[in-house]
Amino acid sequence: MDNAEHQAPARYESGDGCLTTLVRIPVRIVVLVLVLPLRMVWDALAACARAVDRTLLRPLGRGLARLFQVLVVTPAGWLWTWVLTPAGRAARWLAWALLVLPWTALWRYVVVPGARYGIAVPARWMYREVLTPLGRGLRWAYLRLLAPAGRGLLTGVGWLLRAVLVLPAVGVWRYVLVPLGLAAAWVVRYLVVVPARWTYRELLTPLGHGTARLLDLLGRGVAVGFRGLWAGLCLLVSVLLVTPLVWGYQRVLAPVGREVAAAFGFAWRAAGFVSRAVGRALAWLAWHLVGAPVAWAYRTVCTPVGHFVRDAVWAPARRAAVAAGRTARDTMRTAREAVRQARRDTWRALVGGPRVTEPRELDRRVARTLGSTTIVPSAAPEPEISLHGGKAAQRG
Repeated sequence: MDNAEHQAPARYESGDGCLTTLVRIPVRIVVLVLVLPLRMVWDALAACARAVDRTLLRPLGRGLARLFQVLVVTPAGWLWTWVLTPAGRAARWLAWALLVLPWTALWRYVVVPGARYGIAVPARWMYREVLTPLGRGLRWAYLRLLAPAGRGLLTGVGWLLRAVLVLPAVGVWRYVLVPLGLAAAWVVRYLVVVPARWTYRELLTPLGHGTARLLDLLGRGVAVGFRGLWAGLCLLVSVLLVTPLVWGYQRVLAPVGREVAAAFGFAWRAAGFVSRAVGRALAWLAWHLVGAPVAWAYRTVCTPVGHFVRDAVWAPARRAAVAAGRTARDTMRTAREAVRQARRDTWRALVGGPRVTEPRELDRRVARTLGSTTIVPSAAPEPEISLHGGKAAQRG
C-alpha cells in the first residue's frame, strides 16, 4: 500500500511538463504551511490523551471498579445469598403449602372421588342397564316394523307421483316442447346466424384488416419521426454539454484533484516528521529541566529517607502492634475459657448433674485453672466452689 502511494505521484509526474512541476512545488509549500499547525496540534492532543488515559483514566477506572465491587457487587451477592435466596425458598414453600397443597388435596380427595362415584359410576350403570336395552328395543322396532311400513308407503307415493306428475310432464316435453324448439332453432339459424356470419366474414373482417393496416403504417411513421427527433436531441446534448463536461473533468478537475490530494498527503507526512522532531525536542528539554532533577532527588533524598522511616519507625511499630495484638488475643481467649468454666460450674452447682468421669484437657495454649488436673487421668476435676457440700468423687 505504501509503495503504491509512493509510486502513484511518480506515474502522474512522468507525463507532466515543466509548467505543472513549477506549479506543484508552490502548491505543496502552501499546503505544508497550512497543514503543519494542524498536524502539530493533532500530535499534541494525541499525546495529552495518551498521558491522561495512562495516568488518570485507567487508575480511576480501576478504583471505580473496585469501589463498585465493594459497595455494590459484594453487598448484592451477600444479600442474594443470605437474604433473597432463603426468603425465596421460604416464599416458595409457603406458596406451595398455601396454594398448591390445598388444591391438590381437594382435587385428589374430593373432586376425583366425587366425579368418579357421583357421576361416572351412575352414568356407566345407566348406560349398561337402561340405555343399551332401550336402544336395542328401538332398533328392533325400526327394523321389524317401521322400515317395512316406510318402504311400502314410499313405493305407493312414488307410483302416484309418477302417474300424476312425471308421465304428463314427459309427454309435454317429448311431443310439444322439443318440436317447437327444433323449429325455432332452424328459423334462428337460417334467418339470423347465417346472414350474420356472412356479413362478418365478407364485410367486417376485410374492413377491420384494412383499418388495422392503415393505423399500423401511421404508427410506424410517427415512431420513426420521434426516433429521429430523439437522436437529434441526444446528439445535440452530447456535443454541446456532455463533451465539454467530460473534457473539463479529464483535463482540468481530475489533474487538479490529484495534485491537491498528493500535496495534502506530502504535507501531512512532512508535518508528521516536523511534529515528531519538535516533540522529541520538548521531551528532551522537559527531561533535563524537570525529570532528571526529580529522579536525582528521589534517588538521593527520598529513597534514603524512606528506608530510614521504614527501618527505624515503621518496622518497630509494626512488630509492637503485632505483639500487642497477639497478647490481646491470648488474653481474650483465656478470659473466654475462664468464663465458660465458671458458667459450667455455676450451672452444675445450681441444678446438679452427672460428674464427668474423664477429665477434658484444656488447650495447651491456655493457662491451667484450678478445675484442671493432669496427675490422675481418671480423676474428675473439682469445681472451685462447692455450694452443696458433697463429698469428693471416688478416685478410680
